[in-house]
Amino acid sequence: MPVPEIGAPAPDFTLPGVLLGDGGTAERSHYSLSAQRGTPVVLAFYPGDDSSVCTKQLCSYASDLDRFRDLGATVWGINFSDLDSHESFARKRDLRFPLLADTDRSVVKAYGIQMPGLGLKRSVFIVDANGVVRWKHVARIGLTYQDSETITKELAALARR
Repeated sequence: MPVPEIGAPAPDFTLPGVLLGDGGTAERSHYSLSAQRGTPVVLAFYPGDDSSVCTKQLCSYASDLDRFRDLGATVWGINFSDLDSHESFARKRDLRFPLLADTDRSVVKAYGIQMPGLGLKRSVFIVDANGVVRWKHVARIGLTYQDSETITKELAALARR
């Protein structure tokens, strides 16, 4: 599948995920993009739990989570790892946003970011309150990532529309 274009509906999905809560509890549930209508969602696709670049990326988003929330946005991290791996990663790094398990790779395929033999292209999509892709960055090589500053600027611009 091709990468969704800006202005196109974001491919809907439901995935299992884990959210680290207060007191160290980890809540497992299912997350559906369509259930987020009314709220912008930042979809952060990352190659692996606890790898160096992914850890820097997700920790930076966790550090700036209040900035995302102030703009009305939710952040979801997505990769192929299972919920046990996600929970361990979230606990180790104190990540307080949902990490979703795309173990069958269906969502990565729907977003056109699969790399055969290598996994996925590090990517970030901003989906607006109506379920439309409003911004995206799909990395050619996953050694860098879009920082919180860039993403929150895009969210702020979206809020002004």
